[in-house]
Parts: sequence; structure tokens; C-alpha cells
Amino acid sequence: MKVLALNSSPRPNGNTSQLIEIVFNAIKEDLQTVETESIQLNDKIINSCKGCFICSKQKDGKCIQNDDLNPIIEKMRNADCILFGSPVYWGAITGKMKCLLERTGMVAMFNKHFLKRKIGAPIIAVRRQGALPSFSTITYFIHGMQMLMTGASYWNLGIGLAPGDVQKDSEGMENMKNLGKNIAWLLEKIK
Repeated sequence: MKVLALNSSPRPNGNTSQLIEIVFNAIKEDLQTVETESIQLNDKIINSCKGCFICSKQKDGKCIQNDDLNPIIEKMRNADCILFGSPVYWGAITGKMKCLLERTGMVAMFNKHFLKRKIGAPIIAVRRQGALPSFSTITYFIHGMQMLMTGASYWNLGIGLAPGDVQKDSEGMENMKNLGKNIAWLLEKIK
């Protein structure tokens, strides 16, 4: 089984990355054979959707744009679970994550809903406000793609500003562990 994390933070070792690692570790505690991979989106070129609908005509599971998204889509297609990690910037997910969701959603929708019944979960790193709109944006994508969303004790978020601050959020850390445990349980049930 494969768990893929898509990290849209521009900080490779920032709070979003640390939250993802906590979830990975909790999954691995219960499923030692699971493979995990985290893709740092910040160094990828992912343009916005052009609304050209060529993906609806070609039906080859790819976007017509020649950037870094298609290899990521292929990894998403091969994963059993996808974690969508984003910090909150100006009350929303990062632009990079938004571009990924919009384009992947179009390609998946017109190619037999290839994300259908995969497990999905948002992971949000926040300082003050915007956590719930960010969480909701990713949740809408997960539901629209007919994915199975796992929950935790609260919304899947950790609070912190500087890299490492989320480690001080004891409820956030516990929440990420619970999310990982729930993902592991669901992976076992659907394998």
C-alpha cells in the first residue's frame, strides 16, 4: 500500500512537512509494510488550469500542459491514500495547491474518476485564521473526486508560525497521530 503526501508549503522542513511526518509515523506504527512518499510542490512548475477541456476529449489521463503536474498525477493514480498538505496564506490554501487541485480534478473527472475510492485527507498548518476555509477547499476536492475522507479528533490542522512551532501544539500533534491511525485502519479495511 502506498501513501502519497503533496506538500504545497514553500518551506521544505516547515510546519506542513512536520505535520505530514507525524501522520506518516502513525500510519507506519500500525502498517509496517506501507510505502510513504512526500512530494514538495514548491520546486515544481504547476500552472493554473486553462479550462481548455482537452483532457475531456483525449481521455489519456493527462493534462495537455507540459509542466510538472502529469508525473504527480501518475503518482496519485498509483497511491492508495493521498494527503493534501498546505499552509494557510491569506486565509486560503497556497496557489500551488489550488492549481494542482483544479487541474487534477479536471483530468480525473474526465478519465473514469481515477481518484474514486482512494483515501484522502487535508493537512493544514495555520497561524491565526483561514484554517477552516483551507480545510474546506481540500475537502470539497476530496468529496468531488469521490474519495474516502478520514477524520481525526478535530479538523486536520496544526497551529504554529515559525518552522517547528506546530510541535508545541499538543492537540494538533495528537490530532495528526489520530489521523494516521484512522488512515491505517481504513487502508487495512479496503485492501
